[in-house]
Amino acid sequence: MDDIEIRQALATDSEDILAMLTRLAHELGDGDRFCCRIEHIRNYGFGEHSLFQSLIASRGQHKGSEKCGLALFFPVFSTTRGQPGVYLQDLWISPACRDAGLGIRLLRKIIDHSARQWHASYLDLMVHVDNTAAERFYRRYGFVEHTHDRHLSLDGDAFRALRNEN
Repeated sequence: MDDIEIRQALATDSEDILAMLTRLAHELGDGDRFCCRIEHIRNYGFGEHSLFQSLIASRGQHKGSEKCGLALFFPVFSTTRGQPGVYLQDLWISPACRDAGLGIRLLRKIIDHSARQWHASYLDLMVHVDNTAAERFYRRYGFVEHTHDRHLSLDGDAFRALRNEN
């Protein structure tokens, strides 16, 4: 794994980012719900007002390199902590590179980057209920479930309805 380079993604990496996110969605059984497109990656991941950042892990020469890992993350703020943090939305490692330390290398890069960029002092994430391997990985490094919090989501018709209520 010494030949794997981790770097900040560029707009020119948008296709590779989408490809890795698509693989992740299929591996998690979310392929039928996955609707992210290349223009979403380009529009929201890059530029002056980007909504997320990405790290890409690759092996080999830059042009012909094999993309073997992705971390997609963004800043958050906790009023309870009174501190900025970082939210890890997606972490994907290619099957050939799993169990070789790449996941923890990406986590460390996220933590270092977000601490330097926006003074993050914590990292939050969610794990799919069925993804026990990922949960074991995160718990191994000290991640804990906060039983006093429950993740809720508003989307689709309910999101539009609430937005349009006066």
